[in-house]
Amino acid sequence: MSIHSPTRLPTDAGYISNYLDALALVERLHRLLLDVIKDEFERVGVLEINAVQALLLFNIGDNEVTAGELKSRGYYQGSNVSYNLKKLVEMGYMHHQRCEIDRRSVRVRLTPKGRNIRDLVATLFERHAEGLQSKGVLGIEGLLDITQALKRVERYWTDQIRYIY
Repeated sequence: MSIHSPTRLPTDAGYISNYLDALALVERLHRLLLDVIKDEFERVGVLEINAVQALLLFNIGDNEVTAGELKSRGYYQGSNVSYNLKKLVEMGYMHHQRCEIDRRSVRVRLTPKGRNIRDLVATLFERHAEGLQSKGVLGIEGLLDITQALKRVERYWTDQIRYIY
């Protein structure tokens, strides 16, 4: 066996099919989450911001962060986060301030208006969590299993990016 051509194990076609189904489901769930947030905002009359911006406000929470920190946490892609942060500042949902040390870097935090949106999203998620549990859709054990499995996939994908073999 050569160092340059490692032996490949045959992958079961059923495994690949289930992996692709799981990938498609993750993608659909993300889009559906955005639709659920959009629907809730329409219901309560919040029409100025979109679901991606609302999630951004929710994920920032009470923190003061830079766009780079949001990208490094894996929440958002570069141009997407920069554009949405700029729009949220313009609409009064966030404060921004240049860093004293690195003038290229801008730190952002939520305004009271932004905290109201964050609270709306938090309330929506709490309501969903209660419904999932009370209707027996997903118990704590199932939720922990899903979360642990997704974290393993996240670690694997992260390793693929960092340490291309």
